[in-house]
Amino acid sequence: MPPKNPEEEGQKQEEEERKRQRTGLSRSYRLGAASSFLATLATFPLHKALFRQQLHASSLRQVACQLRQEGLRHFYRGLCPPLLAKTLQGTVMFGTYDSFLWVLSGPEASGRPSWKERATGGLLSGFSEALVLSPFERVQNVLQDGRKVQRFPTTRSILREFHSYPGKERLRLGYYRGLGLILLRNGLGSALYFSSKDPLRDSLSSEGLPSWLPALLSGSVNGTAISLLLYPLGVLIANMQAQVGRQESLPLWAAVAAVWGTREGKAALLYRGSSLLILRAALSWGLTTAAYDFLLRATSS
Repeated sequence: MPPKNPEEEGQKQEEEERKRQRTGLSRSYRLGAASSFLATLATFPLHKALFRQQLHASSLRQVACQLRQEGLRHFYRGLCPPLLAKTLQGTVMFGTYDSFLWVLSGPEASGRPSWKERATGGLLSGFSEALVLSPFERVQNVLQDGRKVQRFPTTRSILREFHSYPGKERLRLGYYRGLGLILLRNGLGSALYFSSKDPLRDSLSSEGLPSWLPALLSGSVNGTAISLLLYPLGVLIANMQAQVGRQESLPLWAAVAAVWGTREGKAALLYRGSSLLILRAALSWGLTTAAYDFLLRATSS
């Protein structure tokens, strides 16, 4: 048997390594989709109640009364857009993060990426996520606004409204209303999440604990802290995206003033709904992080 050509052997090894890298990157997209889908199903009722508090500055009791009056038929109104959006969010968020990290750290990098690489990868991932998901969030926020039920009874009626706008207004006033704020929120949130997720998980790991528990706690603590930090931005985005039409859509600073006015100039009312936010963020990010970590270990073995 003739000896192997070293050059051919090296090329074969490089090809196999590139194939493993591509497989790893594509797996990140699939696992991100699966983990986010499961977490969204579990937390949708909390999300809808929280949105009502963000929009109307209502108490939790008032929100419960609103949902009870609307009935079970409307309770899951708006489920499809967030389910699709959150599944797509997980796909884009985890998948693009690994892709950007692979570019930033280099294909031949070994060991854990630096904090700067993780933060930069998260920032770029958040920007990508915002560009892809803003139309979903826009439709979802209009659907979940109880004041818009008669005007926009279905998703199709909302899309018809947006398509009636000419040229750039279709994006600026329609699908990408509040895009600058969403880029800021998603980019900063993803940068903070990915830069601290694994170090926090490792610091919580100890002998005797189930393997999934540190990831669950890491996601819960990380997600809750980031959500609280960015909550006022989310309130502003929710109010801006609930506005439909040229006359109703306020400029940025007018929207800020309107939100501040409805909160009577009190920061405490600006954080109305934060109790639900803590519960939703802890459950959603904890479940997403734990599910992703579990599926990653299961598919790697």
